[in-house]
Amino acid sequence: MKRSLDTILLIAAGLIIWQLLHMAVPYALTSPAGTAVKAWNMLNSATFWPHAAETGKAFLYALLLAIAGGLAIGLGLGLNRTSAEVAEPILVSVYSLPKVTLYPLILLIFGLGVPAKIAFGTLHGIIPIAIFAMNAVRNLAPVHLKTVKVLRLSRTQTLLTVFIPGALPEIVSGLRIGFSLTLLGVLIGEMFASQRGLGYLIMNAIGLHDVPTIMAVIAMLGIAAVLASAFMLWLDHRLHHRAA
Repeated sequence: MKRSLDTILLIAAGLIIWQLLHMAVPYALTSPAGTAVKAWNMLNSATFWPHAAETGKAFLYALLLAIAGGLAIGLGLGLNRTSAEVAEPILVSVYSLPKVTLYPLILLIFGLGVPAKIAFGTLHGIIPIAIFAMNAVRNLAPVHLKTVKVLRLSRTQTLLTVFIPGALPEIVSGLRIGFSLTLLGVLIGEMFASQRGLGYLIMNAIGLHDVPTIMAVIAMLGIAAVLASAFMLWLDHRLHHRAA
């Protein structure tokens, strides 16, 4: 009950601050009510849904690739402590590079269209998932590793019955972060070189100084991302509570 009340108060405070900012700079921000009306009109427009479907398709493929690649890299490195210790600073250094600088290379390889957006989204999400998965395996309780040795499990049996179940809470934490970053990567990809998608809508609206459209698209993306993140955070807490 208290958590729900805190959430309601936080949302109310955010809406009040938003309204005050609109009153201070009405040319730069639409009001919450105006944004809601514009978003409703866009949702009822036939021209909006092809853009939403384009972004959704690219995001889904990018997320699946980021999860599969991140888990494969993270679990593979985590099974060998030496490899993990060598790879972790390398992965962190690679991830610290500005991804935008790599976009021309991605366009050269994949060309314009959905493949480039998928590649850019995957690039954003794969390394955080890999780092979380790798550290989750490395931080397993020593009793689990002793059990593996006593039972003489094969590498596959160890991975499926010990490492993945034991590391699942931390892996879900990595997936939650990877989810947000993959979506960000897809949207940035659409902003740079695309003729369809929600990122393209935002970029096109910026060129036309169409503030209501910018605010409406950002608000819809924000609500969708917050709901997905809240679900994954709830799942994360449950898994950590069960593990504890």
